[in-house]
Amino acid sequence: MGIWIQISPGADKPIYIQVAEQIAEAIAKNQLSVGDKLPAVRKLAAELVINPNTVARSYTILEQAGLVTTKTGSGTFVADPKLRSSDAADLNLLSERIDTIIARGLNLGLEPENMVSLFKARLEGFVKKQESEIK
Repeated sequence: MGIWIQISPGADKPIYIQVAEQIAEAIAKNQLSVGDKLPAVRKLAAELVINPNTVARSYTILEQAGLVTTKTGSGTFVADPKLRSSDAADLNLLSERIDTIIARGLNLGLEPENMVSLFKARLEGFVKKQESEIK
C-alpha cells in the first residue's frame, strides 16, 4: 500500500475513523490508485497494533462510501471513481462537516471573507498537489 497511516489513541476521533479518513485522503490525493489492493485486515491491524475489528470497521466505512470494493477471497481494492455514486447521505455528511468548520471559524473570530479565502487557498493547494502527483 502506498500510504503511511498514523493513529493517535488519545485523539477525539475513534481509531477506526482515523484509519478510514487517512485511507480516504490517500485515495483523494492519488497516493492510492484505482485497483490498488489494501492490506489484509489482520496485516494492517498487526502493523498498526490495533484490533482487526477496528480495521474491518474502517474498511466497511470506506466501502459504504464507495471508495473501495471488497471481493470475497481476493481482498479490498480502491474503487473506480466512475463507478462511485455520491448519494444524498454522503452530501448531507459533507454539509454537516462544512457546518462544523464554519462554526469553528466563527468561534475563532474569523470573518466570513477570511474563511472563504482560506478554503479557496487550501482547495487550490490540494488540487495542485493532486495534479503534480498524477504527472
